[in-house]
Amino acid sequence: MTLADQVMPKLGMGTFRLEGETAYQSVKMALEVGFRHLDTAQIYGNEAEVGRAIADSGIDRSELFITTKVWNAQLNQKEFIDSVHTSLKKLQLDYVDLLLIHWPSPENGEPMHEYLTELKKAKESGLTRYIGLSNFTIANLTEAMQTLSAEDIFTNQVEVHPYLTNEKLRAFCQAQNIHITAYMPFAVGKVLKDAKIIELAEKYQVTPAEVVIAWELAHGMATIPSSTKRANLQANFKASELALSTEDIERIDDLNCGDRQAVPDFAPQWDE
Repeated sequence: MTLADQVMPKLGMGTFRLEGETAYQSVKMALEVGFRHLDTAQIYGNEAEVGRAIADSGIDRSELFITTKVWNAQLNQKEFIDSVHTSLKKLQLDYVDLLLIHWPSPENGEPMHEYLTELKKAKESGLTRYIGLSNFTIANLTEAMQTLSAEDIFTNQVEVHPYLTNEKLRAFCQAQNIHITAYMPFAVGKVLKDAKIIELAEKYQVTPAEVVIAWELAHGMATIPSSTKRANLQANFKASELALSTEDIERIDDLNCGDRQAVPDFAPQWDE
C-alpha cells in the first residue's frame, strides 16, 4: 500500500476544461455532494474559481485534499516557487496537499534535475504536503528517480480508461510502489457510449460512469472524473460503493485499444 492509498481520497473531482462561473459552480456542487479531493492546475485557468468555491463551502481545510500542477513555462529555478505562491494565492490556501509537475516538458528545455529540485524545495518550504508527477513515462520516471526517491513520488497522474489501460506504465509504477491517479476516465465521454459498458451498467443498475469509475478503483487507482451536472456528480460519487465481479473487470480490460486522448505536441514518447 502506498502513502497515497492511505491519505488521498481515491475518488476526486477533476476541473480540466472548466472555466469561470462553470468551474465555480461545478466545484461548489461537488463539495456539496461529498467530494473532498479536488484537482486543478495552473494552465486550467480556474484556480481562483476553485479557491472561491472552497472558501464559500465552509468545509474545514483538514477535510480537503487539493492538488495543483506547475505548468511547463515555470519549470525552472527562477519561476517555479513564485508560480506556486501565485497558485496558493488564487486558491486562497496556505498550502496544497499535492503539487505535481504537469508534464516532463519544460518550455525552455531545462534539465529535469532543475525543476524536480524546485519541486522538493516547495515541499520543504511547506507550500505542499506531498509532491508528485504527471504524464511521466517509464523513461521519464527512471530519470526522475535520479533526483527524487520513489518514496518522494506520491503519485504519477496519467491517462487511464477502458480504451487506454496503460498497463506497461502501471506495472512499472506498481513495481516501484508509485501510486497511479487516472485522469480522463471516460475518454471524453467515448467509453460511456460503449455497448459493453452500457450492458454492465444495466446489469448493475447504475450509470455507465459508475461502472467506469468502479473499474478504475478496482485496479487500485485514484481517479478524477469531471462533471458540471449535480446528478452526474452524485452518480460519480456513489461509484465507490459499486463492486464489479472479477469477470466484469476483465471484460472492461479487454476494451483497451490504445485510444489516447491527451496528445499535445510537447508530449513525451509514450510507453506502448
